[in-house]
Amino acid sequence: MANLSWNEIKNRALDFQKKWENEKRENAEKQTFYNEFFEVFGLSRRRVASFEEPVKKLNNRQGFIDLFWKGVLIVEHKSLGKNLQEAKAQAFEYFEGLKEGELPRYILVSDFNNFELFDLDENEEYRFEFKDFYKNIKLFGFIAGYQKRVYKDLEPANIKASELMGKLYDRLAKNNYKQHDLELFLVRVLFCLFADDTGIFKNEDFKYLIEDKTKEDGSDTGIWLHQLFEVLDTKIEERQTNLDETLKEFPYINGSLFENAVK
Repeated sequence: MANLSWNEIKNRALDFQKKWENEKRENAEKQTFYNEFFEVFGLSRRRVASFEEPVKKLNNRQGFIDLFWKGVLIVEHKSLGKNLQEAKAQAFEYFEGLKEGELPRYILVSDFNNFELFDLDENEEYRFEFKDFYKNIKLFGFIAGYQKRVYKDLEPANIKASELMGKLYDRLAKNNYKQHDLELFLVRVLFCLFADDTGIFKNEDFKYLIEDKTKEDGSDTGIWLHQLFEVLDTKIEERQTNLDETLKEFPYINGSLFENAVK
């Protein structure tokens, strides 16, 4: 089937906006909303994605992805006004339970009014309000068929980063980390890098912590990371008053991503 023209997609997007502009509840019409969201781009959601996909979260707890298109997209949806930062963290929690070929390129979080799309290949973040959906339809070209629905060739810098993560995995494995703890540790580091790139952490705080607070030989890096993960799992008002000034800058990350110490 031929791709819809962008003009047709824009007209469909405007009709879609008119129909859904007053919806606020997370679960009431969520599935219908996303079925019709995909139809804007001329694609049946049933052909590519499933709702409430079961997946093992961190610490072996059962979770359910709101909408999952294997290898392409994870959607986490909240009620109007809910914290989308929590939704982002929740999406990352699912990574450990996914196979390599199932890991998505895109993460979409929304509360009906606010939309945030993350392109993990490009380290790009896009934010817009639902009233401007029709202006942002080209961000979803991968749904309409205007982009390959597979990962593009990695840039040299990304290849280098992947190689470094692989070396880190091998080095830590030699230090007798258990596989579950090792995978959890790498998911946490990946989230922190992502948080630096997308502004969840202000002023590249994670990069500053590693470059300026740890010793050059790396002998205390594990200690600092342990402290950071503990801080990220602690609400602002519950943190120690004598906490290091650098660690005070980090936000609280709700969810279970940073629960429990890695041993």
